[in-house]
This record gives sequence, structure tokens and C-alpha cells, in this order.
Amino acid sequence: MERPRTTKSILFLTGTRADFGKLKPLIEQVERSDEFEARIFATGMHMLSRYGKTIQEIQKAGFKHIYGYINQDGAVNSQMDLVLANTVQGLGHYVRESLPDMILVHGDRIEALAGAIVGALANVRVAHVEGGEVSGTVDELIRHAVTKMSHLHFVANEDAKRRLVQMGESEDAIFVIGSADIDVMLSEKLPELPEVVSHYEIPFSDYALCIFHPVTTELADLRRQTQEVVAALEATHLNLVVIYPNNDTGSDVILQAYAALEGHPRLKFIPSMRFEYFLSLLKHAKAIIGNSSAGIREAPVYGVPTVNIGSRQMNRFEYPSIINVAPDKEAILKAIEKLPTDVRPSLHFGKGDSAVRFLAHLRDPATWRISPQKQFKDILRTSELDETVLT
Repeated sequence: MERPRTTKSILFLTGTRADFGKLKPLIEQVERSDEFEARIFATGMHMLSRYGKTIQEIQKAGFKHIYGYINQDGAVNSQMDLVLANTVQGLGHYVRESLPDMILVHGDRIEALAGAIVGALANVRVAHVEGGEVSGTVDELIRHAVTKMSHLHFVANEDAKRRLVQMGESEDAIFVIGSADIDVMLSEKLPELPEVVSHYEIPFSDYALCIFHPVTTELADLRRQTQEVVAALEATHLNLVVIYPNNDTGSDVILQAYAALEGHPRLKFIPSMRFEYFLSLLKHAKAIIGNSSAGIREAPVYGVPTVNIGSRQMNRFEYPSIINVAPDKEAILKAIEKLPTDVRPSLHFGKGDSAVRFLAHLRDPATWRISPQKQFKDILRTSELDETVLT
């Protein structure tokens, strides 16, 4: 029997350094409210020593209710199906014990899919942040699967909303709030660059960033792609801060290639970074190189050029600051030599008020009247569909 309580409990699921950074402003808004209570289920990369055991950063943020769950061992190359199964099992136990009013998940990671599955099967409202985005990998399949298992959608812009409507989601359940990480990017909360450089012992203040993740649908070609990227990093004149890839299948190939470059005078390798520190580093970078979504979503906010390598961000946002290239050494070097300059900052993914918009929707009684019993919403009426078939 559910215990009586005067506040609604919102369970935030986070599995990576990146999604926590985007969820943090939303969690802070919930924590400051009188009507809601925030709980955090931290799993995935947060629990792994290899990536800096970043659950410690969640704890340092001062949030009251944090539950850490190890959903994989320390192996570099964890299998995504096993991670999904483990997360469903652990989160399911937690949800049945804590009885949240809502589960909030972000993006396109395996942990988000697990959260949506658990919520849907437990008859708990699932809210999905940043659905309706597109990309060129299995991440897009996961993101759309999360959408179909979710009841509420907090999206970044009208483009994302339009895609969700195409997928049969009710417009009443889609809220355009922007991306919460833009709130942080445009705030005065970022540390100064000298503090970041000192904290991570970066031996230069003139640099570019590099983040290169495995593309799980192109594993047969990953070693070649990584060799091309590494060759370009060695050949360029730029100082580079290289951040480890996520823990998707294939990350071991990239880490092995990086190991051969340890000690290079122009390269600084960092397993993981605090989100605010990363944003400060990005803000002052000459460019970001690789295939991270940060090059597509965050870098344009600061007008920082992006050399986007390969297919991982296929079909996503295009902007004058973004140069798309093949995973080829010469193509990468050519793009680095011709980086765009004086690009106007973009606010396509948010204007800095996402967390406030989010809380306003949570406070709206209409939000809580949206039924967890979903119905597919056809774009065309039945009669129009019949006419389309007949013609």
C-alpha cells in the first residue's frame, strides 16, 4: 500500500557524466520547490573507477536522495544487452520499494531505455527529456524506443516536437522547454579557465578538444577509423585535450590507440570531467574534434568550430560552425586548417530558461492528468486514411 505524502516524488535516472550535467538544472529546480522531492538513481559510468567514479560529483552537488547501482563490471567493453537487463532488474527493485510518482530519463542511452521500460510496466509516469532528436546510429533507435515507452516529453525545440507528433505522440504531452544544459552554459556558474586548467593539470591554455566515441553499427571499421583519427591528432599543430570515449561496445579499441600516445607533449588525456568544467573548457577552445554530440549541440552556443567526424551525428543540426568530414586523416587535417571564424552563437537548443519551464509544467495540474494509458494519435483522421489507401 502506497504511503501518504504531501509532495510528489520525481526519480531522475542518470548513467553518464553528460546526462547528469543536462539533468542537474532540472533536479535543482525540483529540490528548491515545496511540491516535489527529487531522487536520483545513479548507475552506468557513474559507478566505474575507470571513468572517475563520477557518482562522487553527484554527491558533492549536495542532493539529498542518491542511490548508486552498479549495472556492469569494470570491463571496458560491456555488452549493451546485459547492461540493459541489469539496469531493468536493479531499477525495478528500487521503484517498487520507493514508489516514485514520475521517472525522468534523458536522451538515448541504454539506462534511459531501462528507465522507460520499468516505468511503463510499473504504471509509473515516464518523462523523457530531449526526445525527437535524430542521429545516424543505434542511439536513434534507442531514443525513439524510449519515446514510445514514455508518457511525457520535454523536448528541445519545435523540430523535435514535430517528429514526436509524427510518431503518434499526443501534442498535449509534449512540452518544448529547450535543453537544460544551455541554462548552465549561459549562466555565471562556470569556473574560470585557469581554475579548470589547474584542476586537470592541463599543460597549455591554447588548445582544441577531442572526443571520439565508438559507432556501434560500424564496429568492423572502428579500428581503421580510430587509426585515422589518431594519425590526425599526431599530425596537427594543435594542442589537444582528449576526453575518453563513453563505455559503449568498441571503446576498448579507442582506448588502446590512445594508450600509445600517452606522454605526447601536445596531448592531455582525461578520463572524465565535471560538466561545468567541461563547458568552460569548451567555451575557450579553438575547436572540438570528434563525433560527440557536444560538437553539434553545445559548441554552436559558444560559436566554437566543430570538426564532426563520421556518421555518429548524421542528420543532426547543421550550422556554419560545423564541418562534417569522413574518418580520414587528410580530411580531418584539412578541416582543422580551415576552421570557421566569427560564427554567430546559436540558441537552437535553448535560451537558458529550460529548468524554469520544466518546473512550471510539473506544477500544472493538467500535466498530472495525462494518463499513463497511452493512445496512438494518428496525424490523419480515419476517413482521410481510408481515402489515402483508396487513391
